[in-house]
Amino acid sequence: MHALRKPVDPHVLVAEVVSTKQVGHHLRRVTLGIKDIERLTLVGDDQWFRLFLPRPGQEALKLPTRTSNYGWYAQYLATPRSRRPLVRNYTIRASRPELREIDVDFVIHGHEGRDDDPMGPGATFAATAQPGDRVGILDQGAYFRPRPEHEWTLLVADESALPAVAGICESLPDDARGVAVVEVPTADDRQDFRVPAGVDLRWVERDRAAAADPALAEVPGRAALAVVREAELPHGTGYALVSGEQALAAGVRRHLVDDRGWSKAHVDFVGYWRHGKASPS
Repeated sequence: MHALRKPVDPHVLVAEVVSTKQVGHHLRRVTLGIKDIERLTLVGDDQWFRLFLPRPGQEALKLPTRTSNYGWYAQYLATPRSRRPLVRNYTIRASRPELREIDVDFVIHGHEGRDDDPMGPGATFAATAQPGDRVGILDQGAYFRPRPEHEWTLLVADESALPAVAGICESLPDDARGVAVVEVPTADDRQDFRVPAGVDLRWVERDRAAAADPALAEVPGRAALAVVREAELPHGTGYALVSGEQALAAGVRRHLVDDRGWSKAHVDFVGYWRHGKASPS
């Protein structure tokens, strides 16, 4: 099971779209303005939140008023489906509290209006968002919770967890050591962000990997898993956080524990999504 650093005094906050920007072929950044951003405890790392989106055709966004893990969800389920917001999970890519803004990166997959390859709610929102559009956010804390006795860090992710890896790398101390393996659809989806000199960032481009082995294109994360299995990793006690598609998260954890002899206590993993299975609405 993954560990979780709990949120500090969470509140359901209203955010408004300030701007949008394409930051990769499959990645779109939405900047959200939050008037009462001081009620959001910004901790860096892979801080994530519940994103509440209006359903198509809804005139007003009805947000839960309770904030505990079970309280908001019970209230959500008690609301008639037609009035409920859509809920998805996203990571804060960057924050500028002095401007009362946060950035959120969305993976754009599927095609709007196509039944055979539809866009999900998050991608649709990012692709169509206009300044002034309103959403709700509820802080959920961070998954990155390294053990104090570790000597180096391993991060493994697909494109859905790229914001998490970027946030963690930017929060690591200058003397941190480790390896980060990040799979993205194409070279155009790479991003520039601060990485400590002792952390080896290894990009895995899925289209290039698939040219050598077509099976690596079938499910995101397969190429990254293959790289980790063959990688020469640093000596000493490591701590790993693996995030992204469910099979990637579980596969890397299994490899580290079963094949490399890691303690389960030193591997946190979280499946953000599952290939071929849509999130409930």
